[in-house]
Amino acid sequence: MSNIKDIQEEIIEEFAMFDDWMDRYEYMIELGKSLPLIDEKYKVEENLIKGCQSKVWVHAEMNDEKISFTADSDAIITKGIVAILIRAFSNQHPKDILDADTQFIDEIGLKEHLSPTRANGLVSMIKQLKMYAIAYQTQLN
Repeated sequence: MSNIKDIQEEIIEEFAMFDDWMDRYEYMIELGKSLPLIDEKYKVEENLIKGCQSKVWVHAEMNDEKISFTADSDAIITKGIVAILIRAFSNQHPKDILDADTQFIDEIGLKEHLSPTRANGLVSMIKQLKMYAIAYQTQLN
């Protein structure tokens, strides 16, 4: 299993293959389509990310001291964004998620190419994934 830093590097390399942002958006939409689908029973208010313009649900479970995330969104770009985050942080130890930086988001140029409301949503998604990590880390201690 790859660590977060390695996965982030892979994502940076993949985005570097595209010269223009329209191609990057297309790629994000494709990533969104490959997102492991959240079970309908988790599409509830408490799993909604606060601060997102579109609806984004994230569910977390811990198995063998690693958190796995599933998610969905009603917007294709947002679904792609959450897919990138889940790829980086899913199946990792809570402590590793908490210690990980999100510099790779800046390196692929994502924040600067999002509308302000989507950029706020991105920050909210990261916060929520880290909140799950805090909750699960507390259970381990």
